Amino acid sequence: MTDSLAIRKLGDLANPTRFMALVARVLPWMAATAAILFAVGLYLSFTTEGDYQQGDTVRIMYVHVPAAWLAMMCYTVMALSAVGTLVWRHPLADVSHKAAAPLGAAFTLLALITGSLWGKPMWGTWWTWGDARLTSVFILFLMYLGLIALNRAIDDPSRAARVSAVLILVGFVNIPIIKFSVEWWNTLHQKASVLRLDGPTIDPEFLRPLLVMALAFTLLFFTLHLAAMRNEILRRRVAAQRRLAARMAAREDAR
Repeated sequence: MTDSLAIRKLGDLANPTRFMALVARVLPWMAATAAILFAVGLYLSFTTEGDYQQGDTVRIMYVHVPAAWLAMMCYTVMALSAVGTLVWRHPLADVSHKAAAPLGAAFTLLALITGSLWGKPMWGTWWTWGDARLTSVFILFLMYLGLIALNRAIDDPSRAARVSAVLILVGFVNIPIIKFSVEWWNTLHQKASVLRLDGPTIDPEFLRPLLVMALAFTLLFFTLHLAAMRNEILRRRVAAQRRLAARMAAREDAR
């Protein structure tokens, strides 16, 4: 009984009107919580001591690492939405991956910029194509830009959704490459120090602000994602009304 009720509740979200009503209720709370987390995270980031080797440049980590995580997580959300488009034909799935693409591009660009700013004093260079993680993240950024351009180039939303979904799933192979590139190849990036089976190896003084900032960035993404989905639904409704008005005007002219 409980499982069927939960499934029915999730099914209700397939209705765009009910989805938008839910977004209207939760969005202010999500935005406020994200703002509080950012305030706490930034306070912790600037009040902790610098690293004995990196000095104050280690503070870039509190933006770079969450942005890099979100760059991959956003594409994972898009891949799940793509499955929803192709397999279940969920009416909001294509709205989800279309709305997420610009956000993913923004987080990826932020990760690339902050990575260069961090890499210059640490590695002595802004960029090196020989680093597998740098190159694969840059490819991810190009993939986001390509998907955005594709959605804008195809006028038919249904066709654009199907083509984008296929390309998203094909491109998902890049996500494990990014994740495990430091394990598979010799790169300038260090190996994972937070998400490890044997526990984080990073100092707790740095781990606390990093996790708070990661949570703040994650909540920011979902807040912006829901807002972007709402805007996309409204845009499609306006476009549908314009097409209907154009057809009615054409019929009137034909009489």
